[in-house]
Amino acid sequence: MTVLGSALDPTGAEYAERRAAMLEKLGEVAGEHAKALAGGGEKYVARHRERGKLLARERIELLLDPDTPFLELSPLAGWGSDYAVGASLVTGIGVIEGVECLITANDPTVRGGASNPWTLRKALRANEIAFADRLPVVSLVESGGADLPSQKEIFIPGGALFKDLTRLSAAGIPTVAVVFGNSTAGGAYVPGMSDHVIMVKERAKVFLGGPPLVKMATGEESDDESLGGAEMHARTSGLADYFAVDEPDALRQARRVVARLNWRKTHPDPGPAAPPKYDEEELLGIVPGDLRAPFDPREVIARIVDGSDFDEFKPLYGPSLATGWAELHGYPVGILANAQGVLFSAESQKAAQFIQLANQRDIPLIFLHNTTGYMVGKEYEQGGIIKHGAMMINAVSNSRVPHLSVLMGASYGAGHYGMCGRAYDPRFLFAWPSAKSAVMGPQQLAGVLSIVARASAAAKGQPYDEAGDAALRAMVEQQIEAESLPMFLSGRLYDDGVIDPRDTRTVLGLCLSAVHTAPVEGARGGFGVFRM
Repeated sequence: MTVLGSALDPTGAEYAERRAAMLEKLGEVAGEHAKALAGGGEKYVARHRERGKLLARERIELLLDPDTPFLELSPLAGWGSDYAVGASLVTGIGVIEGVECLITANDPTVRGGASNPWTLRKALRANEIAFADRLPVVSLVESGGADLPSQKEIFIPGGALFKDLTRLSAAGIPTVAVVFGNSTAGGAYVPGMSDHVIMVKERAKVFLGGPPLVKMATGEESDDESLGGAEMHARTSGLADYFAVDEPDALRQARRVVARLNWRKTHPDPGPAAPPKYDEEELLGIVPGDLRAPFDPREVIARIVDGSDFDEFKPLYGPSLATGWAELHGYPVGILANAQGVLFSAESQKAAQFIQLANQRDIPLIFLHNTTGYMVGKEYEQGGIIKHGAMMINAVSNSRVPHLSVLMGASYGAGHYGMCGRAYDPRFLFAWPSAKSAVMGPQQLAGVLSIVARASAAAKGQPYDEAGDAALRAMVEQQIEAESLPMFLSGRLYDDGVIDPRDTRTVLGLCLSAVHTAPVEGARGGFGVFRM
């Protein structure tokens, strides 16, 4: 074994300062997570309970196997928008009757579970994960359909939700819908397009148009039960495959449906794995508050991989990027981790070769971000930084093994792309509370704008407004700082969640287990032209 050493001093002042800063950020994230857990607030939660109904996360808890984890995804969706944090939808991965499933649950305490633009994006992301990883989908449905005031942003793209369900089914990926309440208008197509449908007695209401709309459209008088109740759909229309007497019975039946899927993972789960040699608690004190200060990512790797065993690839070449092989919860992985922030030509070429090797061996890749981007300057441009950076991006773009990304610190510029940012379709992407991502750092971006404005004034022969320049720089820095923070990015679903650094090994292990439900196969010769 090649056990990584550690130079981290958990008793030192620097460690204590970094740990305190991380805990403060974690407290802020926890406060925002609490808003998502609160749903529509005490009034609407109480009303929901008075109706004898379970909350969304309570339904999920009863659905899952006892004492198994639930990896919630995008819990901060909608943060910073006019909509509730969490976007009135809970999504995540959990184990049902021994089968890893993608689970979605409407939160009816938030505007009746109505879908807003962020709900749509969150649901589409969940479907994307299910399709890529071949995870059966279980939808816990109770929604009034589209949030009508925002229909202009939902109606046209929203059809993709139903397309996704049919494509999942066509790909042989099972879909199950459990209807607890309203599933009206477009929402009726969720059970309508699912492989298996369970409806709750006297609660489920599934129709394209409710009694008022039917009255307006046809003049026909009807009631909820005869128009779209569970018993009608079980006895008459045939839409319901299973009729449940109450919510616990519906969840019990959903578990039985999953148990009868005859579903098997493509790759068996590995055996027990050795824990890291170092305490995961120490992950809190590694990333500096000032992301311009470098830190050694091997300190992170040593605390997340099995036995802290890491075989580094090309350790003396391109030292600003650490690459190497390890196992995580028994799964073989290749790791790319930014060491000093800047990516030079050597790092880019090393990364491209390493990614190709991982594809030859069918080994998933983990990207640990702390990069300010590719190096700029005359020397580096003449040395070919563009074509070498493009080589790395080419390799990432055409790689076919699963990619998992974790933003630990900075993730700026094209370095975000080369390290498999959101646009490069990582199977999962998570951020630490310390992470920041933007086209460049706030000071650099404000400085560039200032230089351009100063040059423009000089070209016109006009005096330059220094006071205005200072105000502009301060405003831009403040804006970019706010827009680069993880909660802002997570609110827009640019990641799958902001996680506690101490949970990194567990989260990555759950993700690796999920991706191994589908075949893990690399690209062999399927890369574009490398500019040499």
